[in-house]
Amino acid sequence: MNLSRRNKRTKAEMQTSAMNDIMFFLLLFFLIASTVTNPNVIKLALPKSASGKSISKKTITVSITQDLKYYVEKKEVKEADLPTTLSAYSKQANQLTIVLYVEKTVAIQNVVSVLDVAQKLNIKLVLATVPK
Repeated sequence: MNLSRRNKRTKAEMQTSAMNDIMFFLLLFFLIASTVTNPNVIKLALPKSASGKSISKKTITVSITQDLKYYVEKKEVKEADLPTTLSAYSKQANQLTIVLYVEKTVAIQNVVSVLDVAQKLNIKLVLATVPK
């Protein structure tokens, strides 16, 4: 009589090659999606608005940070140099629109100063907000 145990159990194996392909495609998708986002925007906490409109394609961004630093297209500009910088941009395009990004803790006087510059140069100005 043969009393020895028979080790004929099959070992469980898992094929992970398909999972590697899926992870590669997910990684590729997120890398491409992250490059599509707008790199010309400085991260600010914007005020909220219930209504919003789309703006024209000839736009430049002006940002005012919490520590009152002014940026035109991600380049830091002094407040005194803002009219000359914006007039240079207005000469490049006929109907220019400024998208003004302002930290919500910034005083309204700083917003009005940019508004005055845009009014003198006859440039449209739009205040950027976050939808509610």
